[in-house]
Parts: sequence; structure tokens; C-alpha cells
Amino acid sequence: MKVLDLSIPLGVATPPWPTYEPLQVKYFKRIAPNGANGQLVKHSNHLGTHLDGEIHFHTPGKDIASLSLNDFLVGPGVIVDLSDAVGDYDLYTSRMIEARVDVRPGDILVVHTGYHRFGWDQPTADEVRYMVKHPGPGREFVEWCLRKKLRWLAADCGSLDHPMNTIVRQWMPRQAKEADAHFRRKYGRPLADVLTDDQYQMMHIELFPHGIIHAECIGGDVDLLLNQRVTIGCFPWRFVDGEASIARVVAFLEDRQYARLMAKKAKLPKTKWGDTIGCRGPAHPATSRGGRAGKSAQGRYPGAWAR
Repeated sequence: MKVLDLSIPLGVATPPWPTYEPLQVKYFKRIAPNGANGQLVKHSNHLGTHLDGEIHFHTPGKDIASLSLNDFLVGPGVIVDLSDAVGDYDLYTSRMIEARVDVRPGDILVVHTGYHRFGWDQPTADEVRYMVKHPGPGREFVEWCLRKKLRWLAADCGSLDHPMNTIVRQWMPRQAKEADAHFRRKYGRPLADVLTDDQYQMMHIELFPHGIIHAECIGGDVDLLLNQRVTIGCFPWRFVDGEASIARVVAFLEDRQYARLMAKKAKLPKTKWGDTIGCRGPAHPATSRGGRAGKSAQGRYPGAWAR
């Protein structure tokens, strides 16, 4: 048995969710003269790959320490690739997911939007796209999650909620204007008529009371497992009263499968931390900078992710 890391590297340059405390690290002792190095760290819980717990949005819910390793945090799951179907500000649906993978009751579902290629650890890093422009779901997706009785979810971007269905819509008015124009073009309705106030942050507010929580900022070698079923594990701290926790998310693989994936990975471009570069870009390029389309990783690394 081998494990494949689906977590992003964590350092002082890792962006937290907007306005949350970033990671701060300082030495309080050094080998000379103390005989050992020691560090103090300060950070919020919503930083890097992390798991949102029920009490993040549901006061009487479970804390992180209450989540069972065997009955909840580790289990069967599926990683769905939507990167060919969604781009900036887009909505994704349960129909898109079920057209690509078999999702079963009790599954762990990882949504690969392709936006982890804009994460801070990637050569195509773009913090605004990663946190503010990524795609997200609408109302029907929330209802589908409940019907499917999913165990937990994860996504390779800043949030499982659409960024314009969070307070980000107020904090970043220029991007909100862009999103509204996009919704009018693509969906024929203004943003405010699609993501209405009664749907606000519904992936958190409406699912957490049912125990359907999620991990955010998935990355690592997730591109090696697209549209595949696999056993997935999330390992947060055993955090009493924790509303969320930095976590390690991994996939468990048989030795032969792992060897095949490592042979494939050896031929692909990698980040300086050794992870596969997120070469599957979003369905349409960015147009926020003077109307010019952003150059995708697929263009930079032609053929790397040929289907």
C-alpha cells in the first residue's frame, strides 16, 4: 500500500482564505547557543489544505476532534475532473459530475476544477483567480449532495462555495462586476438573480448541519487520479473545539497502481516541491487583464495531459 499526496505545500507565502490570518513562523531558540532549533507558529485554521468542521458554521455541530478516522475521515471516494467544462465564475452541476464519474451514497467527492494550477505553489500562480474567480455550484448541487448522502467533499480551489456566493462579492466589487457580466452572457440572468441571498454560502450553511463538511485547497498530485475511484483520507489535528484544521489529504493506492502513476509522473513537468504541475487548465482563459486571454499551462506544456 502506498499513499499519494493531495495536499498543497504550506509555508509563509501560502495565502489563507481572504482576510484570515496567514502563517507566521519565528525561531525562539537556535542550535547555538541552545543546542536545538525551536519555532513558534501563528495562523488561522483556513490556510493551505484544510478541513472545515461543522462548528465553522453550525454552533451545535461536531468539533474536529469528534470526527472518526475509520467511519468518516477515511473511506471510498471519487475524484471528478471538471476542468474541461468550467472556467472563471462558472457554475458546475451534479449532472456534469455524474456524466464523468460514478458517485455512490456515502462517497467522498473531490471536485477538480483545474484551479489548483493557480495556487501559490504553481508556476502559473494567480491568487485572485484561485480565491476569487474559481467556479462553484448552485442550489441544485446542494440538494444533490443531500440526496447522495455524501460523506464529505473537497475542491482544488479556495472554497466549495462559489466565490460570488460569499462575502467576497462585497469585498471585491471589480470582480463582482466581472462576474455579473459573465452571468448575464452565459446564463442570461444577473448574478444577484442566480445566487440570491437565500442561497448565501450554502455549501457551508446548509450542508454542515447534516454533517456534510468539506476540505479546501486540494492539490499535490491530484491530476494523476482524475475521474478515478480511490480510497481517500483526510488527517486533521485531533483538535478539541476546533472549527477547522490544517490537514493532510491523501489517496491510498495499491503498489502496482502507484508504480504506474509514478512512471507517468516521471514524464510530466513538476513544481519545485516535486508535485505534478496542474496542466489541465480551466475551460476558458482569463480576460480580466485588458481583455487578453491568459496563457494556459496546456499551452506551456503541450501534450502533457493529452487525453
